[in-house]
Amino acid sequence: MSVIKVNTTKTVGKIKPMHAGGQPPLGGAGYNNYFHYLTEAGIPYSRLHDVGGAFGSNRFVDIPNIFRNFDADENDPTSYDFAFTDFLIKSLVDAGVEPYFRLGITIENQAFIRTYYTDPPKDYDKWARICEHVIAHYTEGWADGFYYNITYWEIWNEPDNLEFNGRPSQMWSGTPDDYYRLYDVAAKHLKARFPNIKIGGYASSGFYALTSQNPSPRDVKIHKYLVDFFIGFLEYLRAHNTPLDFFSWHSYTGTKNTLVWERFVSEKLREYGFENAENHLNEWDPYCNEFGTGHHSAEVAAMMLGMQDRTPSVLCIYDMRTNNAPYCPLFNPLTHEPMHAYYSLVAFNHLYKLENQVELTLDTEDMYAVAASDGKYHALMISNLTGKAQPLILEGVDLTHAHISVIDDRHLLSWAPNADNIANNTVMLIEWH
Repeated sequence: MSVIKVNTTKTVGKIKPMHAGGQPPLGGAGYNNYFHYLTEAGIPYSRLHDVGGAFGSNRFVDIPNIFRNFDADENDPTSYDFAFTDFLIKSLVDAGVEPYFRLGITIENQAFIRTYYTDPPKDYDKWARICEHVIAHYTEGWADGFYYNITYWEIWNEPDNLEFNGRPSQMWSGTPDDYYRLYDVAAKHLKARFPNIKIGGYASSGFYALTSQNPSPRDVKIHKYLVDFFIGFLEYLRAHNTPLDFFSWHSYTGTKNTLVWERFVSEKLREYGFENAENHLNEWDPYCNEFGTGHHSAEVAAMMLGMQDRTPSVLCIYDMRTNNAPYCPLFNPLTHEPMHAYYSLVAFNHLYKLENQVELTLDTEDMYAVAASDGKYHALMISNLTGKAQPLILEGVDLTHAHISVIDDRHLLSWAPNADNIANNTVMLIEWH
């Protein structure tokens, strides 16, 4: 039995944008035909990494796609090809979604054959100036550009993405110190030029060493490298007085493990003097091979609910494509229609729209819950990962005229007759006023 106590009169914070996502669902005859799903789910941010597929479809977002000849004049607008990225950014803004812009390259999954863009830029200062012009194009109107509100600008992605046994990295072929220096040069230049935007990185591949059970010798080596890369990054930034507005990291493990990683990240940021840096889990997908199931949607819900009470200020599930299983967990890749996890994000948006998180206590391990209120309307979202059905006792929740919905193997945020019991691997949303 689970007892949940809600006090709608006591605000404890703001509901954070835990239901953001990775690249948007490009597709359809107009190429943005599915963006209405983002609007309907209230998706707050779309992180622009891997956009369009391999090599950024040779058209989107990546610095080598926008600035095709590194030897060209970075001050000349004709050196830039903004066409497809303009279309993408405008489509997102029109859908009510703020872009979260990754400055760098798309992952090269076939790096074992050949790499194209994973080498460090041959001139770090020039690379920073190119990024400056990209930002100016989208926020200051440079080169027939725009005046969009784009808060987050991320320098590269997973420079710690390392393959051993003679196989090259899919993201960064330089050394850790090479990346630290690139970040230092770019962050200082961009923050001086645009003091009101937020610069961060480095989109860590994760911290599997903290929770791995019986890892192989190869895994031990990789996992140690990932942790050492993180510590080295913080040491370098502290020694060089480098700005860090946000630190970003990734997880493809379950909610319980990811919460352990979050504690580690938060502790290390404080230890090295970056306690004011935002903490972003901007790639994640627990049990990704189970997409389209009640368990997967319950894990997705649990991650958002669990992180609401931790330090992360933004979560971006990977990702929001409609055509590439299993790493497009929101949509059926055959029909392009929303699946279970999409409705977990929709349910969380019901909390987000109410803005204020209110006091809640919960007495059951592996149950996750958050409540929200705007003073008149109230909502409670629950995810059950306990392994069994849980009878519910709800205190402070008026069920007289409440609307109750569930997500499980058979239901996609569908009406439920009561809130007396929540089955295992089920998400429940209760709304009342």
